[in-house]
Amino acid sequence: MANRQQGRITKWQDDKGFGFIETEAGESLFFHVSEFKAPRRPVIYEPVVFSIGQDKQGRLQAKQVQELSFVQQQMADKNNQIRQRNAKKSQQADFEAGQKKRLLLGVAFYAVLVLLVVMGDLSWLVLAWYVLLGVITYLTYAKDKAAAQSGAWRTSESTLHLLSVLGGWVGAMVAQTYLRHKSQKPDFRLSFYLTVVINLGGLLFIMAGGGLEYLQALL
Repeated sequence: MANRQQGRITKWQDDKGFGFIETEAGESLFFHVSEFKAPRRPVIYEPVVFSIGQDKQGRLQAKQVQELSFVQQQMADKNNQIRQRNAKKSQQADFEAGQKKRLLLGVAFYAVLVLLVVMGDLSWLVLAWYVLLGVITYLTYAKDKAAAQSGAWRTSESTLHLLSVLGGWVGAMVAQTYLRHKSQKPDFRLSFYLTVVINLGGLLFIMAGGGLEYLQALL
């Protein structure tokens, strides 16, 4: 309430349309009903907020008189809006930071696969499998989100998890982050992380030679 003061209405003559406000400093200021900004008549002893101006003769009087409760509510609403706006900015910043981390994680995973292929520790078929499943899984998520928005037939969560556990978890992670789809349900997220663990365990099994021949036979 910059340049505003608080006080209390101590006198009010309704028939004449004016009264007096006692300031916090104990001074008495005249005010006219035209300066009272509430959609009703003033009430004696009512706390108010006002600014100080002058009449045509240069005498001090109260201007822009408002109910203290109304001004306080306005300030509370404004502060609440500021808090909500700051919270949204913080959430957006956290979301964008999470986007970058997940994208880097996906790129790093594929980079490791490429390195393993170059070093001869992993077949290029495995790399191709992960890339293909990643793309398919991302597109499946995108299709499911479009279906959710249009009310069309949805893809089951079990199908999404199956694609993830087979190797499409990077595509699923990117889709959850950038499409904002299936990113808020705790149960789904927990199951998703489980599919990642299972898949990585399977990858280690393949790298150990336990399932490479079977995978090559499938391809």
